[in-house]
Amino acid sequence: MNFSFISGEAARASGELLVIPLFEGETGDKPPAPLAGANSSLEGRLVTAATQEGFKAKADQIFVMHTVGKLEAERVALLGLGSRNKYSPEVLRLAAGRAAKTAQRIKVRTLVFSVPETQDAPAALRALVEGLELGVYRFERYKSSAKEDKNAPKLTTVRLALPPGVDKTKEHEQAVALGQRVAGATNWARDLVNEPPNVVNPERLAQAAQEMGREGGLKVTVGGRKEIERLKMGMFLGVAQGSINEPRLIHVEYTPKNARHAKNPPLALVGKAITFDSGGLSLKPTDSMVEMKTDMAGSAAVLGAMSVIATLKPPFPVHAFIGACENMPSGTAYRPSDVLTSRSGKTVEITNTDAEGRLVLGDIITWANEHKPAAIIDLATLTGACVIALGNYIVGAFGDHDPTVYDVLEAARTAGEEMWRLPVSELQKDALRSEVADMKNAGERWGGAINAALFLKEFVGDTPWVHLDIAGPSVSPKERGYLGKGGTGVGVRTLVEYVRRRTTQLEGSEASAAPAAPASKPARGGRGKS
Repeated sequence: MNFSFISGEAARASGELLVIPLFEGETGDKPPAPLAGANSSLEGRLVTAATQEGFKAKADQIFVMHTVGKLEAERVALLGLGSRNKYSPEVLRLAAGRAAKTAQRIKVRTLVFSVPETQDAPAALRALVEGLELGVYRFERYKSSAKEDKNAPKLTTVRLALPPGVDKTKEHEQAVALGQRVAGATNWARDLVNEPPNVVNPERLAQAAQEMGREGGLKVTVGGRKEIERLKMGMFLGVAQGSINEPRLIHVEYTPKNARHAKNPPLALVGKAITFDSGGLSLKPTDSMVEMKTDMAGSAAVLGAMSVIATLKPPFPVHAFIGACENMPSGTAYRPSDVLTSRSGKTVEITNTDAEGRLVLGDIITWANEHKPAAIIDLATLTGACVIALGNYIVGAFGDHDPTVYDVLEAARTAGEEMWRLPVSELQKDALRSEVADMKNAGERWGGAINAALFLKEFVGDTPWVHLDIAGPSVSPKERGYLGKGGTGVGVRTLVEYVRRRTTQLEGSEASAAPAAPASKPARGGRGKS
């Protein structure tokens, strides 16, 4: 999608669709300039028709009408933002997604978007761009009708009209560019999640990581079964042994070119990558298995975020660690009652082969920890219990290092991805106690999401760590704003924002630690102040 800024009144701009976002109450006596201009050109019919149709600028409303030649645009759309008191960039992001879907439905190529007046114009622009790019996303690669519709008009051009009196700045352009990169990475992650499991298996996921790395200038190392055996990842190997598709160990590295920055402790990102989860011998019911191609959504988000992080060039290394495999039932599959030995040396009694993600993650987190990271963040579609607790749109966040958890939650809030902190309570630890090994991989049903987090914590050591259970938000069950049915790419925006936040903090601490500049000397022949 091509974005550009235009000057002058939005109502006078040319395009197939003019979009005017509005807060509740703005269709009354003192409408904002873009609506006033469009309504005047349409001889008052725009507001009258919208009112008759029940448009009140609520957050889920959109009203579209033809301009019958009275405006440069062929159609005008009024887009509801809801109450101004409840506004956040995510409100605009969701609304822009609805506008994008409307533009697709009416086969619009060129759109003019009147940017609403807010306190933070760059944040609004980024949200708007992300909403539009995410909103037009569709995964129809395997539909014959989509191939026939290949030449149908698509939204390719967006002209952004800033509020009256606001001039375009470099910061505005940077916000648009960042929004495009983040949305592009999110849609790329969505593709990986939505692909069928006979296409995205561990090998193909590793290839996708390598392709992304080549484009972004990142170092990508891929290992197979022999490398996993060399690293003594017994839990990872146990999960992988039931499938005919070989496991892959993926390591993606961003290293700053500045030698001093390259010595900073790295940030470690870990993504769960079960490319298909049948449940193993503890077989899932059919209905629960249908969407288990999405059990690698954590790794997709981590890889998508790495593609953007490479362009941000933070002053510290960032590493992504991924163990990719399938969890399948077969004559070689691991069994309930097996005891597996992890890379850390801890032994684990298997009580449920469908609690496999934590096994792979345990070995991968141990491996990541050996790189002495400043912090570890893992993303995993880990537990149905977290979906029961928080639903389909809220990520469960776990961790006992308060500053790191706080920074991740703040990054999520800024990025518009909702997260809720859940406890990692030692009170639940008895649920993982084993009679024959150091611990069990699954305990009682109650507190299932906490139990899984406690299991992972056993492999973290003293490193600041945040576990994000994305089991609910990784897939959307319906269309909602910029979301369509299927993979969401959740986590990409938060990870990018976390790296940006960490960059600001590090640069601020470096600036405060820098020695003070020496006092300026008086000019020759002059006199210094006493």
